[in-house]
Amino acid sequence: MTHDIEQTARQAVYEIRVRGRLDGHWSGWFDGLTLAHGEDGTTIIRGPVTDQAALHGLLERIRDLGLPLLSVNCLVEQA
Repeated sequence: MTHDIEQTARQAVYEIRVRGRLDGHWSGWFDGLTLAHGEDGTTIIRGPVTDQAALHGLLERIRDLGLPLLSVNCLVEQA
């Protein structure tokens, strides 16, 4: 499988929504991504993710905390 060099140099901005509320101090554990609270009792983890391996690492941390994963959305790709 070959990858286009331009495509691998891009970062994607993701929005990950989990059930429950995480305090802002957890931001460092999620590689400095922004944490925000939804009105429905959820936490939204948002920011640029370097690659798919980093995304899977974030999802593993969510799993390790025992947080129910509600959604993962790619909002935009950055060059």
